[in-house]
Amino acid sequence: MRLTPPPVHLPHQRGPLHDLPDTPEAYDAVLADVTEQALTRLTPEGSLEHPDCVDDIGDTSLGITSLLALAWQRTKDPRLPEAVHRSLAFHLRERVYVDDNPGYPNLRVRNSGLPYARYTLAAGAHPIGDWPSTVWALLQAVNVLDLADGLVDEDQRDELVRVAQGYWRWLTGATFFNPQEAGNQAIGCVVGGLMLARHLPSAEAEPVRTRALELYAGKIRAHRVGDRGALLPPEHGGAYDNNYGPISLSFLAQAHRVSGEEMFAEDGDTLARYIDARLTNGGFDHGGPRYSEQHSAFESVLGLRYFGARIGSDLGRYRGDSRWARHAVKPDGGVDGHFAWMLVWQIQDATPWHREPAAATARHQLRAGTVSVAFDSRMTPAVVEAGGTYYLPAAVNRQHGFGPVADGFLLCRPMGEVRVRDVRAGGLAAKLVTKPVVGRDHVLRHVRSLYVTDGTRLWMTVAVERLPGSPYLLAGMPYAADDGDRVRRTAEGEVVSAGELRLTHPEPAGADHFDARSRTTQELAAFALAADPRGYGDPDEGWRHLVASTALEAEPAPGVPGDLHVFAVRYGPAGPFSPEFDVGTRGLAVRTEAFTAVIGGPAGDERGEPTLTLRG
Repeated sequence: MRLTPPPVHLPHQRGPLHDLPDTPEAYDAVLADVTEQALTRLTPEGSLEHPDCVDDIGDTSLGITSLLALAWQRTKDPRLPEAVHRSLAFHLRERVYVDDNPGYPNLRVRNSGLPYARYTLAAGAHPIGDWPSTVWALLQAVNVLDLADGLVDEDQRDELVRVAQGYWRWLTGATFFNPQEAGNQAIGCVVGGLMLARHLPSAEAEPVRTRALELYAGKIRAHRVGDRGALLPPEHGGAYDNNYGPISLSFLAQAHRVSGEEMFAEDGDTLARYIDARLTNGGFDHGGPRYSEQHSAFESVLGLRYFGARIGSDLGRYRGDSRWARHAVKPDGGVDGHFAWMLVWQIQDATPWHREPAAATARHQLRAGTVSVAFDSRMTPAVVEAGGTYYLPAAVNRQHGFGPVADGFLLCRPMGEVRVRDVRAGGLAAKLVTKPVVGRDHVLRHVRSLYVTDGTRLWMTVAVERLPGSPYLLAGMPYAADDGDRVRRTAEGEVVSAGELRLTHPEPAGADHFDARSRTTQELAAFALAADPRGYGDPDEGWRHLVASTALEAEPAPGVPGDLHVFAVRYGPAGPFSPEFDVGTRGLAVRTEAFTAVIGGPAGDERGEPTLTLRG
């Protein structure tokens, strides 16, 4: 008897973040739960750290303290002042370090005596994480200061201000700024400085605020990295990471909230539109130089909600990790103070979710109904979503993408300007992409790819000058499917083709041959191919080493007149599919059961732009 294995779900991509209740009552319930856990956990020494906490520990007790302070401001629970006093004293006494951590490589000043927070407590055990831990501790501290009125006595408040000032000076003077090249950490440091300045006398506040703005402009904004037509804060050496990018968006939201500086709004709008374009309709995303499938959760809510409202788009469809739906937790579900500052800001901000898709057309996205295509910088699909299935670019002979394959060579990398035309007609949305490409024979050809959707199905028609041998269309790798509140691994999808369609799997299977029928995930496979250990290696770089993958392969459509190869596939619900093609003076006519389109010639109009007519 053969048993069917249970479905394998992607662990970090669960429900859309806008599905989480965000009423004042819901947040009061979250804080009530934190309060009860904290009061039970509070040690005689005043620690609120989770008993199993080892890494990311330097700021965690102070983070719980800030949540208790917020709860007290909302409820005036008489049990909380003493807990806040004791836990704050614990942090100031036990978690503020002034002696250099042995082995820390990023100091600019030895033996500065300035305070910092440790990633792990043992001296020299893992000092590389001290910079972000100190940023986090600064943010926890300024949140406590924001909530201190009527709760924290003057002596404790003054000491906390001195420590926070010391954290800021250590971060911006005693060490190199942003040593991990992590945009979220760097913007977080800037936010900490902006918030700290509000608690200092004017003569001390202005230099801190000015320094924070200079750091953002000179160390972050000036070094943004381009991807898909957008300039983005770099993340761990890459342009964007789908775990940390939305966290950076939250930091930009808080920076704009506390400073009013327009550059934070401008950069946040840019990042938000970029996220909107790369997110599928169902909220699935993958890719990043630190984590390619791991998604943040409550840390992203502030930014997605704040900037979703600004740009008028449903960014809340982003699938978060519901295990961190409200705050950081340990494996047993117990609250952890790490990232607590983001929950504080999320509760304080009253921006409502914008729940409708953006009305404007985006170059790097086609989206309607339950169908979406996210395009990369070369205007090759990065993710196709149709019928509840997500398709990734397939790999053949170390080449990745969607496109015609001739003599083992994938024709999707442009050799010249990529032109795009968007058209909407009769309930249909279409995008025509024209690319000049060069194959092994060094002949310049023009690949014209038409994507049409009615909101339920996606038609992809690809035309190219006749190719040698036995060409086929690499039409993607079925990878994941939408289960509603979860995303699960799959190797199947509903796809039909005008020519013969094959679903192939790589042989032999191995680390650099990804079989979608396996139980592993894209992220784990990518880490296995990366140069450095998991968590430090670049999964995007690792995935580029993939030799071959499961792939949908479509033969050319039969009976196409003229000197063309035409490939036609449809993703989504099954049904009749018998497209017809005709080549005339206006270009290639495509007739399907749902539309008629005319794809203009490769030369385009008088400006070289592609021409497309569409009729439902």
